[in-house]
Amino acid sequence: QVQLVESGGGLVQAGGSLRLSCAASGRTSRNYAMGWFRQAPGKEREFVEAISWSGGNAYYRESVKGRFTISRDNAKNTVYLQMNSLKPEDTAIYYCAAAPGDSDYVGVVPGEYAYWGQGTQVTVSS
Repeated sequence: QVQLVESGGGLVQAGGSLRLSCAASGRTSRNYAMGWFRQAPGKEREFVEAISWSGGNAYYRESVKGRFTISRDNAKNTVYLQMNSLKPEDTAIYYCAAAPGDSDYVGVVPGEYAYWGQGTQVTVSS
């Protein structure tokens, strides 16, 4: 089992920045791809970004390219999501998730992820 705890969400004006963190604990000795997903009210959960255990592969949602950056520190069992130039449409609950796989594996579908955090609210005002 892996436990994930997100932090760093909050209220920010459009154009501002936030940095989300996701700390993993438990069975962290395995290789896990880490992903960020988000869910806005009345909408389905959607993929945002993901990164392989090695850090060598990453995928981004088209709408966040150039604004969001995912990174990870395996020594700290932590993954980050740096969000710049935030827009009101980025408002959602952001979830981090872990998917077991080889060191270069990256998943982009929620069903590929076995473990989920509780989520952190990000609200962007116009």
